[in-house]
Amino acid sequence: MPTIAEKRSAFRRLHEQGCFVIPNPWDIGTARYLQHLHFKALATTSAGAAFSLGRPDNETVTRDDMLAHIKMIVEASDLPVNADYESGYAHESAKVAKNVRLCVETGVAGLSIEDNSGDRANPLYDLDLAVARIRAARAAIDKAGADVMLTGRAECFLVGRPDLQEAIERLVAYAAAGADCLYAPGIKSREEIAAVVLAVAPKPVNVLVGHASELTVDDLATLGVRRISVGSGMARAAWGGFIRVARGIAEQGRFDAFADAAPHAELNKFFREDYKRRTS
Repeated sequence: MPTIAEKRSAFRRLHEQGCFVIPNPWDIGTARYLQHLHFKALATTSAGAAFSLGRPDNETVTRDDMLAHIKMIVEASDLPVNADYESGYAHESAKVAKNVRLCVETGVAGLSIEDNSGDRANPLYDLDLAVARIRAARAAIDKAGADVMLTGRAECFLVGRPDLQEAIERLVAYAAAGADCLYAPGIKSREEIAAVVLAVAPKPVNVLVGHASELTVDDLATLGVRRISVGSGMARAAWGGFIRVARGIAEQGRFDAFADAAPHAELNKFFREDYKRRTS
């Protein structure tokens, strides 16, 4: 098992060149299986975590709930983990700094802070406050002496304000405030992605692909993207399979959707061997 410092150093190096996919597990089993597939890093998913707790995303999951979930994923894997830390579970910059320190203590290699205010009437923090929150997060990480990467997220496209120029303005400001990586979830076209990459260069950009897309990893790498996450995509795909089976039985009395189920023997073999490696 690599040390926390080694994981953090490896995570930072991943952002220096090339392009990598950082998939989002939601429990120990999915984290272990993704490591088995030789991904180089993992990220938590706030939605996947919420659904696994039987709760809606962005509403009833508390800071302490999420810290416990993040710590579980960090300890489940040998890989560096980036935390989806939503809005830092606070409005005021000082409280964001305190909460970031708590997240750093879980052993994460990176964390993201978004500018979604949670206020439907004004869904994004005013730019000055959003920048101050990023600056506070940066200061908290630095004060902890932790080599943790900070991702600044502009949520424009996810809150009903799909203005590319506003997203870019925010990302540029977050980069100047100390964000190491920039992220505007919801941008999808080649033109949008290329514009964001150019605007914040040379800092790395994360792109979300949690939907069916014609863009491949090679396409995104060609556009200059350094990191690709899938958000809640894998969790929702798993829920999709579960819902199809459950509805088939409940509504039609049919069991044919089990045809797509992973074989028990295959899963059991993987977890038997993986468990032996972890505990030997």
